[in-house]
Amino acid sequence: MSENRIAVAKTYKLYIGGAFPRSESGRSYPVTDAKGAFLANAAQGSRKDARDAVAAARKAFGGWSGATAYNRGQVLYRVAEVLEGRREQFAAEVAAAEGVAVKKAQSLVDAAIDRWVWYAGWTDKVAAVLGSSNPVAGPYFSFSVPEPTGVVAVLAPQQSSLLGLVSVVAPVVAGGNTAVVVSSQDRPLPAVTLSEVLATSDLPGGVVNVLTGRTAEIAPWLASHADVNALDLTGAPESLRADLERSAAGTVKRVPRTRPSEDFTREPDLARLRSFLEMKTVWHPIGV
Repeated sequence: MSENRIAVAKTYKLYIGGAFPRSESGRSYPVTDAKGAFLANAAQGSRKDARDAVAAARKAFGGWSGATAYNRGQVLYRVAEVLEGRREQFAAEVAAAEGVAVKKAQSLVDAAIDRWVWYAGWTDKVAAVLGSSNPVAGPYFSFSVPEPTGVVAVLAPQQSSLLGLVSVVAPVVAGGNTAVVVSSQDRPLPAVTLSEVLATSDLPGGVVNVLTGRTAEIAPWLASHADVNALDLTGAPESLRADLERSAAGTVKRVPRTRPSEDFTREPDLARLRSFLEMKTVWHPIGV
C-alpha cells in the first residue's frame, strides 16, 4: 500500500432507531485527539434529532421491557462479545481521546467489556435481590417487584469516553429500560463505535440511541420532554445542572443524584441499576 495515499476523512452519523441518520440540521463538528490533531467529524445533533431518538426509544420499550430477563441478559452478553472483537479499535480511540498510553487504554477497554458482562449477568437476578414477599395481616399475598422506569435520557460522562459510557448505559438497558444517550461532547468516537457494535449485535433497534453534539444544546430538550421518564445528569455541565433538574421536575422525571467526577474504575454495585427501576407492589387473595 502506498505511503502517500490520502486518508478517508470520516464524518460519523447519529444512531437512532437502529439506523445511522445524519443530523436533520446538516451540521457537524470536528473531533480532535488530546493533542489537538484532527480525527474525524461528528454529527451535531439537534432538538429534532433528540425528539426522534425519544420516539425510537419509546417504540422499542414495549418489546425490550417485555422480553424475559434471561433473553435480555443473552442479548447484552452478545454485545460484550462484539465489543471484545473490536478491542483494538476501541483502545486506539480511547488512547487518542483521553491522551493515555495504549496499554492504559487497553486496560480501560477491558474494564468496559467486563462492566458490560457484569450488568448482563444481573438481568435475571435483580428481581430476586431487590424484590420481596411482604408480611401482611390478612389472607393475602403481597409481593414487591422491580419494573423498568421507561425511557431514560443519559448524559454520558465527558472525560471517561468508553468505561464511563458503558457504566451509565449498561445498567439502564439491563433493567429493561430504553435509552437516549448524549455522548461526550469532545470525545464522542468511542460512543460512535459502540453504536456500531450495538447495531451489529442482537440488540433491537431503538433500545439504545446515541446522539453526538453539544451537550448544553441537546440536554434541555431531553430534560423537558414529556415522554422521557428519567434523566441521568452525569455528563451535564455543572452550570446547567440546576436548570435541567427544574425542567425535569416539570414532568416528574426520576433524576438520581450523580457525580460528574465519579471514578468509573471502581467496582460497580447495584445503585445505578436500582436508580432506574420502579417497585410495584401486588396484592392477591390467598386461595383465589
